[in-house]
Amino acid sequence: MDKMTPLGLILAAIAVVGGSVLKGSGVMALLSGAAFVIVLVGTVASICIHTPPATLKHAMKIFKWIFRPPVQEAEALINEVVEWSNLARKQGLLALEPAVEEQSDPFIKKGLQLLVDGSEPDVLRSTLEVEIDAREHGDNAGAKVFEGMGIYAPTLGIIGAVLGLMAVMQNLADPSKLGKGIAAAFVATIYGIGAANLFFLPVAAKLKAVIADQTRTREMVVEGLVGIARGDNPRNIEARLRGFLH
Repeated sequence: MDKMTPLGLILAAIAVVGGSVLKGSGVMALLSGAAFVIVLVGTVASICIHTPPATLKHAMKIFKWIFRPPVQEAEALINEVVEWSNLARKQGLLALEPAVEEQSDPFIKKGLQLLVDGSEPDVLRSTLEVEIDAREHGDNAGAKVFEGMGIYAPTLGIIGAVLGLMAVMQNLADPSKLGKGIAAAFVATIYGIGAANLFFLPVAAKLKAVIADQTRTREMVVEGLVGIARGDNPRNIEARLRGFLH
């Protein structure tokens, strides 16, 4: 589990609530049903219009990665590829068939199967790179859903503030309501800017980092499998793969 995400969310809450208390506004000043509806419901409405259903569904699926990113131990994976290389060098590519059946990762399993089937190195690389690009594109599209929400939320916060000020203007005859009304109007702005900068945009950035790490790991696997297909020395393959760790 990524412990930094819960820590960040807790600190974000402390920053907003604690700041409100220290400034003398209090916690209750941050509570506004109208602001919640305008900003958060409005942001969801905007992203539903903005995003195709399949992409929105995928975004919800990968959201959990900010807490539990896919685990891929690069060091263990390098050792595994080197082991396959040694086995193929001694007994031939067909000796890797049991490894295909044991492999749980669909991408690695596909690469190993192509290797066992005797695919040429260039064909192996091009086939797997197409899948890498497709996965990266789909995952990044999901991450951009949260990025889009981070763009819409502040604007909707401004809309909420304007609507609140319009309500204040209707009560100009009663000065006792002006201060409280103006303060309530700006709660929507806090919701919009706070949600964007303390949640939506950080979520998008973290997802993009996880996706980049996954892509790098898959590229490392491809490099190793292509090296095995070319019959490279296992030590040379290991040296190349370790370059990806940096």
